[in-house]
Amino acid sequence: MVFRLARRRRGFAVGALALAVLAALLSTTPARAEVEHPRQQWLRDSTAGLFLHWGMFTAPRHTDCASWERDVTAGGWSADYWVDEARKLHASYIVLATFHSRLGYAKPWPSAIPGSCSTQRDFLGELVAAGKAKGVHVLLYMTDDPQWHNEVPGVQTLDSAAYSTYKGQQVDLTTRDGFGMYSYDLFHEVMDNYPDLSGFWIDNDNAYWERNGLYEQIREKRPTWLLSNNNEDTPIMDTVSNEQKTGITPAYDYPQATFTPMPRLVEADYKLPTVGQWWYDGNDSAVDYGLSVGRYVANAGSSIKSLMAETAMVNGKFPAQQENFNNFMAQWLPPIWSSLEKTNGGGYMYGGLQPGFWNDGAHGVITLADNARTQYVHVLTKPKSQDLVRLRDNGYRVTGVTDVRTGKQFRFNQSGGYLSILGITDWDTYDTVFKVTTAGQEGLYPQSILKATATAGDSASNLVDGSYSSYWDAKGQLPVSVTLDLGRARKATYLAVNQTEWSPTHARESFGRPEDSARIKDYRVSVSVDGKDWKSVRTSAMPSRRGVQFVDIGNQLARYIKLDVLNTWSGPQAPPFYKQLRIDEIKVGYAYPTNLSNPLPLEAESRDNTLSGKARIDLCAACSGSAQVTGLDRGSVTYRGVEAPTDGIYRLQLNGTTSAAGSFSVSVNGGAPITASLDAGNSDVPGSTAIAVPLKAGSNTIQVSGTAALDRIAVGPMPPASYVPKTTMTVKPSGVVWVGPGQQSVDISAELRLDEDSVDNVRMTPVAPSGWTVTGSPVTKAGLRTGQTIAGSWQLTGPSGGQTGPVQVPVEVTFETVGMPKKVSKVVPIQVRPADRLFMREAESSLNQIGSAGITSCSACSGSQKVRNLGGSDDAHVVFPDVTVDQAGQYTLYLEYTVNGTRSYFVSVNGGTPVEASVTGIGNSTVQTVTVPVNLQAGANTIRIFNTEDSAPDLDRISIG
Repeated sequence: MVFRLARRRRGFAVGALALAVLAALLSTTPARAEVEHPRQQWLRDSTAGLFLHWGMFTAPRHTDCASWERDVTAGGWSADYWVDEARKLHASYIVLATFHSRLGYAKPWPSAIPGSCSTQRDFLGELVAAGKAKGVHVLLYMTDDPQWHNEVPGVQTLDSAAYSTYKGQQVDLTTRDGFGMYSYDLFHEVMDNYPDLSGFWIDNDNAYWERNGLYEQIREKRPTWLLSNNNEDTPIMDTVSNEQKTGITPAYDYPQATFTPMPRLVEADYKLPTVGQWWYDGNDSAVDYGLSVGRYVANAGSSIKSLMAETAMVNGKFPAQQENFNNFMAQWLPPIWSSLEKTNGGGYMYGGLQPGFWNDGAHGVITLADNARTQYVHVLTKPKSQDLVRLRDNGYRVTGVTDVRTGKQFRFNQSGGYLSILGITDWDTYDTVFKVTTAGQEGLYPQSILKATATAGDSASNLVDGSYSSYWDAKGQLPVSVTLDLGRARKATYLAVNQTEWSPTHARESFGRPEDSARIKDYRVSVSVDGKDWKSVRTSAMPSRRGVQFVDIGNQLARYIKLDVLNTWSGPQAPPFYKQLRIDEIKVGYAYPTNLSNPLPLEAESRDNTLSGKARIDLCAACSGSAQVTGLDRGSVTYRGVEAPTDGIYRLQLNGTTSAAGSFSVSVNGGAPITASLDAGNSDVPGSTAIAVPLKAGSNTIQVSGTAALDRIAVGPMPPASYVPKTTMTVKPSGVVWVGPGQQSVDISAELRLDEDSVDNVRMTPVAPSGWTVTGSPVTKAGLRTGQTIAGSWQLTGPSGGQTGPVQVPVEVTFETVGMPKKVSKVVPIQVRPADRLFMREAESSLNQIGSAGITSCSACSGSQKVRNLGGSDDAHVVFPDVTVDQAGQYTLYLEYTVNGTRSYFVSVNGGTPVEASVTGIGNSTVQTVTVPVNLQAGANTIRIFNTEDSAPDLDRISIG
C-alpha cells in the first residue's frame, strides 16, 4: 500500500515523532493495517452519518456556560431524539461537534479539567448510551484551533489562568501549543470516561499532539476507536473527511471533488441546509432535496460515507424544514435500501459498470453487491428526451434488468461495449434505480497473462498486478509510454483504464488552493505484432472523469499495445497535479458482450430504414447493434417516422466512423442539406457530432449521406439558452494589476480549455477599455473538441497621459455550440498605485508563487482576495519575484494583512537573513498594515514571506515606499 498524503490545510510542521511514525507506516504491513483494519468494519458497512454542530454559541448565543446548560435542559433536550432522527436518514453514526472553535469550545460533559465551558449534565454520556441502545455509533469532534477564543467582543471562551493553575505552570490557551496541551488532556479524559464512544473526528492536526504521540496513545488505549481527520490524508487516521465540496457539475456529484482513492475510508461532510452556518444561526433554512438526495446516492456510488450536517437548536430539536427532510428520507429510502446498504461503488477497484455521464444528459452512479454479480444503476439525472439509459458495460454480460421499486422487468440491449436499458417511462424524481444481474465479466484477458513496461516512473508491473491498491506513477515525466505485452499475438478491441482517484476531475479551488485533474488528456494507442513495426490505431482525448475509462481500438491483432500519454488535464496553475499521472490498473478487452434481441431505436442498420445507392450494412464490433451503414459517399440511409413532440429546432446527434476527417449531409423532410463534420478517428470505432435541425410535430423523414459511415442517430432538445459548455480559463496576470504614473503597458496572456462538448468558430481577444490600445490580433480556431485549448498573448498600452483610475480589461472568448452563440470571459482589473508607492502587488497575483498556501475571498481586502494558510511548513509561503526599484538602497516594505490573535511573518529579500514581523489583530476581515525596512538592489528583487514553524497572518498585498 502506498499512501496518498495530501497537503495540510493549515500546514503546521510535523514533529520528529510524527515523522518517525509516518516512516514506519509507509512500510507495507503497518500502512495497510491502518487503511484496512477490522475496527473500521462498522463504518465501511455504513452509508451515512449525522454531523451535529451544537454548542454554547448556538442561536440564541449564550456567553455563560451555566445559563446555556439550563436552557438546554429546560428546552427538553433528549439524546434519543438525535438518535431517532439519525435512523430516519439510515445514518449509523453521529459526530457531535460541541468542542468547536466557533461554538465556544464547550465540553458537553462534566470535565475535571478547567479551561473552557463544561456542563454538569453529561450530554455526551447520554448520547453515547442512547446510541448504543439503538445501534448508532457516536464520535466526538475535537478542534486544533484556538484562534476564535475572543470572537464575541468582551467574551473570552478560553480560561488560561484556570488551566495554568490546574497544570501548575503558565499556559496560554490562545497559542497553538498551549491549546494543544489543553486539548491533549481532554482527549485522555474522554478516553478514560467514555469507553463506549467510537472514536474522535479531528478538525486538522496540532503540532503539540504530534510531538507527544497523541494518536499512538489513542491507538494503545482505545484500539477499537476510529480516528478521522478533516481535509487531510494522515496515515495513522482511519478516515479522511472531505469538507463541503461545491462548484461541481452536476452539483450533487460530490465525489468529483474528493481527493482520496479507495480503499481509504472516506467521508463527504456537507451541510443539508444549503445556506447559513454549519450550526443553527436562528434561521429555518431550506433543504435542497434534489441536491441532498443526489449527494447521498452519489457518495454511496463511490464508497464514500455521507456525513450530513443538520443544525440542532438549543433544545436539540431540528428546525422544521430539516425535520421534514428527515421524515421524507424515512419514507423514500426503504424501497431502494437494498441498492445502498453494504454496497460498494461501481466502476472502481470493486469492478462494475461505468458511472458518471451517460447518454443524452443522463448521469448517475453504480453500486455493487454479490461481488458485482448484482449491480444497481442509479439514474440521478434522467436523459433529456429518450426513454433509454445507455452506459458502458465494462465487459459484464447482463442477464436481466428490473426496477428496484416496482420489480418491473425491462428490455435491454448489449452491443459495442454498452448496456442500454429500454422503454423507461416512469422516472423517480430523485433516483430511478435498476437492478442489473450479470453473469460476470467476459471478453477481458486475465491480468496474469499481461506484462507492462513504461518509459519512466515506477515499475509498470503495478498496472497489471490485479491490485488497485498499488499504482504506477510516471513521476512527473510527460509524455510517457506504457507498453502492454499479451505474451503472443492476440485479438484486442479496447483498453479499460482505472486511474488513481487522487485529484478532482476538473479545475477548481478548495480552501483557496487551485486544484485540477491529474488524469490522461491527449493520448495515442499503437499496436505491434513483433515490437518493431507499430501501427497507430487511436488518437484522442480521454474525458477527465472518475471511474474506469475506455479506449476502443477496433479489431486488432497484436502482441504489444502501446499507450502514449501525451499530457494530462492539469494546468500549471495547480502545481501539485501538473504533469502528474498515476494509474492503478489497465485491462485489455478482446470482445464485447452482445445481446441484440432488443434493437436500439434509430440504428442506421434498422430494417425500418431505406438504403439507396451503394449504401450497405457492415459489421462494426464497437458500434451499437454491432453494425453500421457504409458507402454513404455513393448512397444514403433514410429514416422514416422520426418522432418530435412539437414543431421546432432539435439537436440531432450522429454517431459514425471515419479514419480521415469526414462529414454527413443531412436532409430533413426533403429540405436543404445540412453538413455535420466528424473528426478523424478509427474506422472501427464510432465518434459523434451534433447539429441543429428543424422537425415538425409528429413523424419526420431524415436522409443521411456523406463521407463517414453511420452507426445511429439520436434526437433531443436543443441545449437551454443558459447552457455554456464547461471550460477552464486562465488569464495572467490574475488579480489586480497596479500601474504607476505616466503611460503604462501590461502584458496579458490567456488560455481556454474546453472541458466538455464541442464548439465551433472560436475567437479569443482582450477588449480594450477607453483610451487603451491592444497590440496583437485575436486568436481564432475553427473548432474545439473536449480537452483542446486556444491561447494567446497581447500587450495593452494605456493613455499617453497615464491612467487616472481603475479599469477592467475582459479577455473574451466567443464560440458556437450546436449553432448557438456563447461567450465566456475573465477580467484583468487595472488600478493606479498611490503616489507614495514605488511598487505594489496583490498577494494572490499569478505573478507570485504561493506554494501550499491558498487564496480566499476577503471583502475588505484589495482585490477582494487574500492568501490564507500561510506558515507551518517550508512551502506555505508567498514569493514575490520581480519587485523592481530604480536604485539600490533601504526601502519600506508595507505588508497589508488580517489576523485574529498574535502571529508572525518572516521576510527574506533575495535569499538573505529573514526578519520577523510580529502582528496582532482581532479579526480575519479587518485589514491592517505593518512595515519592515528592507534593502533592495537596483532592478528586480525577490521577496519571500513565510513562517516555517507556525501559522502566519493572512496576506492581502505588499508595496514598497
